Amino acid sequence: MTGARKLGKTSDQRRAMLRQLVTDLLQHEKITTTVTRAKEVRPIAEKMITLGKKNTLASRRLALSYITREETVVKVFSEIAPKYAERNGGYTRIVRIGPRRGDAAELAVIELV
Repeated sequence: MTGARKLGKTSDQRRAMLRQLVTDLLQHEKITTTVTRAKEVRPIAEKMITLGKKNTLASRRLALSYITREETVVKVFSEIAPKYAERNGGYTRIVRIGPRRGDAAELAVIELV
């Protein structure tokens, strides 16, 4: 975890939120969230895909310790990581989509490339 932004949460709340966002991103391959949250999720998601590329028991256990759903870990190791076998990083893209209606927070879509 980068630790650069607090996101208005305590450390355990922030960790739980980021774990869930990373899990949802890897499960659905695309999520809509605020720009700052997307920027925090990006390096963690890329690290999980890199673990998937190694495909060892140790890397699978490390991924399971962070990703909250076991079927998502299976998807990362069997579908997502092989797709990026020839690519060295840069697995995600953040696209800004404008302000949110309720509080005008800047929204972004983070997706797997």
